[in-house]
Amino acid sequence: MQFIISFLVFVFGLIIGSFLNCVIYRLGSNKSFLKGRSFCPECKHVLAWNDLIPVISYLMLLGKCRYCKKAISIQYPLIELATAILFVSVFNFDHITRTVYLFIALSLFIVIFVFDLKHYIIPDKVVLPAIVISLVYNAFLLFTGDIVLGKFLNYIYAGFFPALFFFLLFFISQGKWIGFGDVKLALFMGLFLGFPKILVALFLAFMFGAIIGVGLIVFGNKTIKSELPFGPFLISGTILALFFGTNIINWYLSFLIL
Repeated sequence: MQFIISFLVFVFGLIIGSFLNCVIYRLGSNKSFLKGRSFCPECKHVLAWNDLIPVISYLMLLGKCRYCKKAISIQYPLIELATAILFVSVFNFDHITRTVYLFIALSLFIVIFVFDLKHYIIPDKVVLPAIVISLVYNAFLLFTGDIVLGKFLNYIYAGFFPALFFFLLFFISQGKWIGFGDVKLALFMGLFLGFPKILVALFLAFMFGAIIGVGLIVFGNKTIKSELPFGPFLISGTILALFFGTNIINWYLSFLIL
């Protein structure tokens, strides 16, 4: 029974991932993702239902549009699979209210991740509603008694102080070190993770950013002055902190005790 439920959650994740691909594309082209049928980005041909089956259509079409034969971006099946895997991973993470919230939050993180990676910008149309949703969710838990006031304030502080830190970096560098979108993303991350997991997320983000940034410079793909989107690193750190934050903190504290 558990396998069947997990499979259904996986399929649901694939469908949501397909929708997220639509959101990402239409945000980039300033089109509404709430209306209008899906179409090929290259030839603009309206897609039939059998062109839209997550992952399966991509494999059956060998990664090419049925109509113009142009290559379909690997982004589409990857986002569908990533969403499905994350959904299954969080399904048993907590009670059903928490699971629904995690589905929504992770979907928003995925959109921000890909959009920032492609366009070097974190869209307000995504990150601002994400902040509001997290605030409302935490307030709902406080109102229903699922968390105490101290825990609620924990999430507020975890969002405020990292956002303040990022704002200072933005202000001092006049936007050269990080963008203002990263300030808002840090607020969303803190409201989502709380302390101390937000510290793990930030540490991992800076570590990944440094390693990949240096690697790109060494191999000649970037220079020291090249722009590199930081949002994907922040979100990668957030997802890892969500699942492994407690283990990482305990591992670190074990060294301090010794």
